[in-house]
Amino acid sequence: MLSATFIKSIALSFPETEQHPHFDLVSYRVNKKIFVTVNAPQKRCTLKFDKEYQDLFTSVGRGAIYPVPNAWGRLGWTTAELEKLNPEILKDALLIAWRCVAPKAFKKKYPQMYIDEE
Repeated sequence: MLSATFIKSIALSFPETEQHPHFDLVSYRVNKKIFVTVNAPQKRCTLKFDKEYQDLFTSVGRGAIYPVPNAWGRLGWTTAELEKLNPEILKDALLIAWRCVAPKAFKKKYPQMYIDEE
């Protein structure tokens, strides 16, 4: 099963990522912006996507990934249920969430983080 430790190891491998508390959750941020929060007791995380990626991950997540059911969801916040998720999909989701909130200048500064883009 995927865990908060798994998310931490992936998230902190991304450039300029920091771990901070967010209320009673753990958050991972780039440039002071949250790209994922982890709710370990409920075995889920919440990722920040652009609408295009939210739709994509909701589709490939097959019920394990879905928009937060309120206005936050319309802003791209997306829940991922860790017990139901494939590790490779979660790794990809974390990377895309990081990209969605990272400054545009990071594309030039960290090209290795964007290698699979066209």
